[in-house]
Amino acid sequence: MKNVRNPFALFLSIVLLFALSSCSDDGIDGIDGADGIDGMDGMDGADGMDGASTPKTATLDFNLNGLEDLGPDYLYEGWVIVDGSPVSTGIFSVNSSGALSKSSFEVDSVMLAAASTFVLSIEPTVDPDPAPAATKILVGDFSGSTAMVSSDGIVGDFSTTAGTYILATPTDGNADTDERSGVWFLDNSSGMPMSGFVDLPTLGDGWKYEGWAVIGGMPISTGTFLVAGAADDNASSSPYKGDANDGPPFPGEDYLQNAPAGFPSFPTDLRGTTIVISVEPYPDNNPGPFTLKPLAHMVPDDAVDHVAIAMGSGPVVSLSGTITR
Repeated sequence: MKNVRNPFALFLSIVLLFALSSCSDDGIDGIDGADGIDGMDGMDGADGMDGASTPKTATLDFNLNGLEDLGPDYLYEGWVIVDGSPVSTGIFSVNSSGALSKSSFEVDSVMLAAASTFVLSIEPTVDPDPAPAATKILVGDFSGSTAMVSSDGIVGDFSTTAGTYILATPTDGNADTDERSGVWFLDNSSGMPMSGFVDLPTLGDGWKYEGWAVIGGMPISTGTFLVAGAADDNASSSPYKGDANDGPPFPGEDYLQNAPAGFPSFPTDLRGTTIVISVEPYPDNNPGPFTLKPLAHMVPDDAVDHVAIAMGSGPVVSLSGTITR
């Protein structure tokens, strides 16, 4: 009988083990099913632990003066440089009074803490390119929580800029009439050859110089240029110049014909007017002078034509401000 019982006991043991195993699996699945451990994914889901210790965003504050209204086609955009790459901090406009539409921006806190430099660019309002435009107006490195930004380091340093101009109308040939109706940015005081500005720095990408004569409160362009020792961009296409030639190989303009709407007539007399050199965004959608005007001079009432006249410092040589993180 002993031999008979043993197989039966063995069979019962196997059945019991199978039953216990099934209960145990269900129980474990119960833990899985309850996702008590996964449910403690609540610790992940709570990620509140991470969120509480490291805020996801931080505030970037702008304190900028001297920026001007760019019109409907362009906006300002801030950028921080992180590991050599630009990251946008947001866009804003400036109204006719110089007030920013927005001066505080929420930025990823980890990225902002790692930023080395701040840059402000001028961008098209409809901008298909996610990268910064070439026209950058302010730049500055962070020192602690603050970046002191300036146009000097990215547009140009105009602190020592100087130059001269003469009154003359060479594009009408040798007529020697109406000589005070033209202005040319050159220096003929040493005779020939004539020279351009004493010190006019090379501009950063996205910028050009432009000359102006402010006549009766109305600024009228002499043309845009990059190099003072060469003709400006409209040397052969200006509607104002004479018909004999394009003038000398320097920036300048003769106001001899086709006066713009709102101005009485050409020729004119530039004595008592103000001559200005501005720095313009390029491309430029505004027909008037931009805010940066490093050189300006009121033409003396007793100015003599063909004689070099020194220009003085303009009303806006530099733009600056602070960025705080």
